[in-house]
Amino acid sequence: MSNFTRKSELLIPGGSYNRIKTAFMYGADVVYAGTPDMSLRVKAKVTLDEMAECIEYAHSIGKKIYLAVNLYTHNRDIARLPDFANTLKKLSPDGAIVADAGVFRYMRNHLPELPLHVSTQANVCSYETAMFWYDIGAKLCVLGREVSFEELKEIREKVAPDLRLETFIHGSMCMSYSGRCLISNFLTERSSNQGNCAHCCRWNYKLYARPREELIETGTIKEEAKKLGIDINSDTMKLFDFYLEEQERKGEFIEVCEDDRGAYLMNSRDLCLMPKLDKLLSIGIDSLKVEGRNKSEYYAGTTARAYRHAIDAFYNSPDNWNYVPYMNELNTLQNRGYTYGFFDGHLTHHAMNYETTRSDGNWRYAACVSNHTPDGIVLEMKNSFKQGDEIEFLAPSRFEPVKMKLNTIIDTKNNNKLERATVANKYVLVPYEDFIGYTKEEVINLLPVLSLSRVKIG
Repeated sequence: MSNFTRKSELLIPGGSYNRIKTAFMYGADVVYAGTPDMSLRVKAKVTLDEMAECIEYAHSIGKKIYLAVNLYTHNRDIARLPDFANTLKKLSPDGAIVADAGVFRYMRNHLPELPLHVSTQANVCSYETAMFWYDIGAKLCVLGREVSFEELKEIREKVAPDLRLETFIHGSMCMSYSGRCLISNFLTERSSNQGNCAHCCRWNYKLYARPREELIETGTIKEEAKKLGIDINSDTMKLFDFYLEEQERKGEFIEVCEDDRGAYLMNSRDLCLMPKLDKLLSIGIDSLKVEGRNKSEYYAGTTARAYRHAIDAFYNSPDNWNYVPYMNELNTLQNRGYTYGFFDGHLTHHAMNYETTRSDGNWRYAACVSNHTPDGIVLEMKNSFKQGDEIEFLAPSRFEPVKMKLNTIIDTKNNNKLERATVANKYVLVPYEDFIGYTKEEVINLLPVLSLSRVKIG
């Protein structure tokens, strides 16, 4: 099956009502989401009524929604499965994402018409495993993030042609195997496998050392080193060099460094396969997934926008495709630095950020369009901006942003002009005449409700 007959769908996360609508507006083919009622996603901010409305809306515009039912069941959870099944039947999504084999069996038996997708947390990393799920009724397998491109090609070639495959292309990476982490549960009693991860891998861990007795005896280390543990600070850290050696990599020493901000041993960079996107499209991967169910509508819209234009550009002219303009767009997002993850095989040290969890990116979410009035656009504030700032609006219908300089900012509560607007103002109006080079009608057409805007930092 050629890449032109098996085209990839773009799958964007939707953790709230507005995020779902925004993702579709900026080019998502499919949105995946969950509700606390079905997936134990305790941070989900979409009600069942809103989900029903979103599914109806998606179907009206020829798009799809997949719902997560990816809890891992204990005995106490089994009694809830009938309610989950009834909810799914009522909502009628385009697929249900399942991780637990027991949940899969129950849904297959009670909702045989519902397409079942196998979650990444089921660890599908080979064609034999994919075919196991296919044989018992799976319509799609979300492959583990540990799968390399060469493995992915082989899986595509060897599984049944009607088994759909999905792979991650963008988003946060987890230190644990396919996201199955116990660190958060152990330290905070917040389960990452039930949507409540505390992101312990991003925390600042203090490094301590216990000196070797022979070094103390020979006077190599100061008298204070006799303590059980030595706090590593600017006075003591010069006495030690710290290295890690993994048991299967004898002689390969990884230096562990710490400064006054601490050490970030488990902090992965974010996945970004934009430069490799043409390879994925060329082998006909059915669904390309962006991670980030708990991130903002700005993230959902910006990633959808960048990948939508990149995918369309490839299909329009594969030989002339260039990832650079779309990568530049993704670089405007706050991120921990980007990595290809396991795409090329084993990870390298470039996959990790050992220095800080502070985000890169020179732009921040400014506001979204809330309404159009006869005088201007009403913006819902997300971050502060001031007179004289240059702001970019992301038009859903084109790749080039709508740029303007903020000359006039009006507080909608009292019609006062503001030198600086903050989230405390909540809603402000920007006059149409400040959009130099655009008519009122062009601004309204280019920037519908929910359109996003960004402002440069610094």
